[in-house]
Amino acid sequence: IVSVSMQVQVKLNAIMDERIALQRSLVLTVLLLSLSLLAVVVSGTEMTIELPDRDQQCFYEEIPKDTDCVLEFQVVSGGNYDVDMALYGPEQAELYSAKRRSYDTIDFKADVAGEYHFCFSNQFSSFTHKLVYFNFVVGEEEPLSEDLNPTGPLTQLETSCVRVHEALKIVESYQRHHKVKEAQGRDTAEALNERVQYWSLGEGVLFVAIGLLQVFVLRMFFTEKRSNI
Repeated sequence: IVSVSMQVQVKLNAIMDERIALQRSLVLTVLLLSLSLLAVVVSGTEMTIELPDRDQQCFYEEIPKDTDCVLEFQVVSGGNYDVDMALYGPEQAELYSAKRRSYDTIDFKADVAGEYHFCFSNQFSSFTHKLVYFNFVVGEEEPLSEDLNPTGPLTQLETSCVRVHEALKIVESYQRHHKVKEAQGRDTAEALNERVQYWSLGEGVLFVAIGLLQVFVLRMFFTEKRSNI
């Protein structure tokens, strides 16, 4: 009986060791996949700038040949929510130009290697500052499946990580657009609130002035003129 119980104990210990080893390998696999997700990098610039009145700001980027690029911009606050925007190639060739646009998305391919630049202009405005958001992405992201297992099929865990990665990219895009829309809506609400306050103050002053005028007119009706003897 003692020998049988010892054999059972040895088997249980072996099973526990196998489970611990399996859990450690699973944790290591998840860690490696997480590191591979973080290692995927696409060259890009995302920024929100303040554009004063009668001013222009330009941004420059070195782009290799035959590289797909996406430039997206949107005016968050200021005036009529519009700016002038232009995109130029390495030899000052104008690739895109727009006047008083609130937002736009430009997809283009670099035909030649060199320094590309784009400019936002608020020179047509005399006193209104603008807040402009833009996102400039250079190149396309390589599929995550090639980094995980470039030679063979993906495991179920790797496939799940790829799906999570793609879903997170979509969520990030939605969050970015929601943040810009929220900032634009907040600016509109604050401007409307300020106008309502000024309008209410003007109405209050007008009511007081009308009341004083009515009192003055009524006193004139009931005032007797004294004749001099």
